[in-house]
Amino acid sequence: MDGQVAGTKRGIEADECYVVGLRDAPPEIPDIAIELVWTSSGIDKLEVYRGLGVPEVWYWQNGALQFYLLQDQAYLPSARSRLLPDLDPALIARCMGEPSQTQAVRALRAALRESRQ
Repeated sequence: MDGQVAGTKRGIEADECYVVGLRDAPPEIPDIAIELVWTSSGIDKLEVYRGLGVPEVWYWQNGALQFYLLQDQAYLPSARSRLLPDLDPALIARCMGEPSQTQAVRALRAALRESRQ
């Protein structure tokens, strides 16, 4: 089976996923998939995402955000997102340390407001 056909027979549900801007990809394939890793599942999720053609996969694990960018049919680790290059991983890590989602969003909004001033 070629990669295109194999990709259509794959499936995975990310913890979060996003489409960024306009693109030619099918609507069911996100630009960014985010996985919150609490335990090892035994599934090679990067391989599944590769087969689907997801350009970026982000892992939140042990208090750190890790980026994997699809290049030449393989994921390469990266210090930053290619699709959102201005996103500060340290800021996201600080916000993720908040005790609730509401507080994390407030902290992110406050930091973004400060950066505009």
